[in-house]
Amino acid sequence: MASLRTTLGVLAYDLLRYVSATRARGRWIHMRNRAEEIKFDGRGIECTLKYMSELHIANVFPKTGTRLMQEALAQWPVSFADAPRLEGSFPAAQSPGHPEPHRAAGQPGNRATPNPDVTFVIGHRGSSRLPHLQLTLRSIGAQQEVAIECVVVEQAPEPEIRSALPPWVRYVHQPAQEGEPYRRAATFNEGVRRARGRLLVLHDNDLLVPERYAAEIVARAAESWEAMDLKRFVFYLAPRDSERVLSSGRLTLDERSDTVIQNVRGGSIAITREAYDGIGGFDESFVGWGGEDLEFWERAETRRATRFGYLPMIHLWHAAQPEKLQVQDAPAIKRYFELAAVPVEERIERLRRGRG
Repeated sequence: MASLRTTLGVLAYDLLRYVSATRARGRWIHMRNRAEEIKFDGRGIECTLKYMSELHIANVFPKTGTRLMQEALAQWPVSFADAPRLEGSFPAAQSPGHPEPHRAAGQPGNRATPNPDVTFVIGHRGSSRLPHLQLTLRSIGAQQEVAIECVVVEQAPEPEIRSALPPWVRYVHQPAQEGEPYRRAATFNEGVRRARGRLLVLHDNDLLVPERYAAEIVARAAESWEAMDLKRFVFYLAPRDSERVLSSGRLTLDERSDTVIQNVRGGSIAITREAYDGIGGFDESFVGWGGEDLEFWERAETRRATRFGYLPMIHLWHAAQPEKLQVQDAPAIKRYFELAAVPVEERIERLRRGRG
């Protein structure tokens, strides 16, 4: 009976909204759950919820999530390239001590660009998600119109993935003790220290991006935005479809999305270097999974920030982190709620003192 009531509720309250969202090009961003409020600024959507939510209709009727993903990718394609093309236009930022990029023999033309518009920073640990990272890098490498670089920070006892990365990617090893929990915030701070770009993207190692993502970041920065969350929906590929994409290196419109999530404050956030330093960077007191992105964005909103999203991103399936199964009891989530009780300005001042 509960399942029947759920199905009837979706048909009664969500179906017309879904039909409207898939009727015309670009309308997919307007899809929402029945009790949620959204704002439209003429380009993107801001969901007024503080935390992320799953699209209910896609959970009940998975084909609707796949159809939304198809509409999104038709407007904002995801493609792949072995190396980026452009040299860059913004003046290079000062980043002391950055090493030369790792280069494979016989590929001198694929060096990291010395003067990027945008720097993607990705933290990583372990070999299980190396295929996810490699495909994510290929989607970043396909960016159009602007020059990009990517800094991958591997936090591990010993370097493991250096030789598995493309020659254009700048590799940094951040030592960690054996058995030490992953500290994602620390990888971002280290990667930003090595970054050359004026615009930074703090990005996950399992998230494919549209080929115009960096160009849209540059365009929004030209409008004086300092912090930008341009995602509208993150489409989570079903396990079999994710495996097929990883093995083939191609993303087609035949893939299925079994979960559609909006209001994801993490995963991929863009910010100017000045704003990043101004708010104190990431808080390295977060240990293990969760919380650091949301806390970072709360501080980023003290700058000129926008979270009107209009871009899709594709999440590659993997087993959940053990801490994620703890939900509110995860240590990093508890740390977030501790910090949330502290005024934002006080948090910024503490972090700035620590960095300076």
